Amino acid sequence: VQLQAFGGGLVQAGGSLRLSCAASGRTFFFNVMGWFRQAPGKEREFIAAINWNGSTTSYADSVKGRFTISRDNAKNTVYLQMNSLKLEDTAVYYCAARNRGSTAIATTDYDYWGQGTQVTVSS
Repeated sequence: VQLQAFGGGLVQAGGSLRLSCAASGRTFFFNVMGWFRQAPGKEREFIAAINWNGSTTSYADSVKGRFTISRDNAKNTVYLQMNSLKLEDTAVYYCAARNRGSTAIATTDYDYWGQGTQVTVSS
């Protein structure tokens, strides 16, 4: 199973980006999918997570009201819509998936990881 994240890029502060993460390989249904990010010199941090049918979502306080996570199970894809981007949102963004439990915020709670996509917010 592979997770492929894409959609990152360079955007001005206040702008928007949408990240996508597609699962491929062995057909697999992930109970929970999430997004994390890691800025240079910092720990990888939780951003958002969504359960299997989208009925439960979790967000970090730093992105609440600006970012929206969603998923399309028919496409095995999870999305992260990022609006009102700030300089401090600059980071490598990773998607992750787990097969058990509900939405979770620790990196150790996730079983599969994508390769990351760079998001750079400029002033």
